[in-house]
Amino acid sequence: MKRHRVVVLPAAERDIGGAYEWIADADTDAAIKWYNHLLAVIFSLDIFPERAPLAPESKSFNRQIREIFHGRRRHKCRILFTVSDGEVRVLRVRQARA
Repeated sequence: MKRHRVVVLPAAERDIGGAYEWIADADTDAAIKWYNHLLAVIFSLDIFPERAPLAPESKSFNRQIREIFHGRRRHKCRILFTVSDGEVRVLRVRQARA
């Protein structure tokens, strides 16, 4: 089973920090739980990241951008990433509008 190196880019780190703060303003325990589960999803991409479908944005770029979802309701987010040369690069973590 091939494993990929997972790299979270600075823009994604900022997205995660902003979402964490927003959730923590209402409920710190929920924010911690959300954050821990988010990291579990992100780092699970080390094995078979191609399981995630292509994101709609992929059509606008010359590379495949994939997406995987995390969370529920107001705390649902899209994790956007690329896979190349044994590396998963997490580009952004955006709020997913229901």
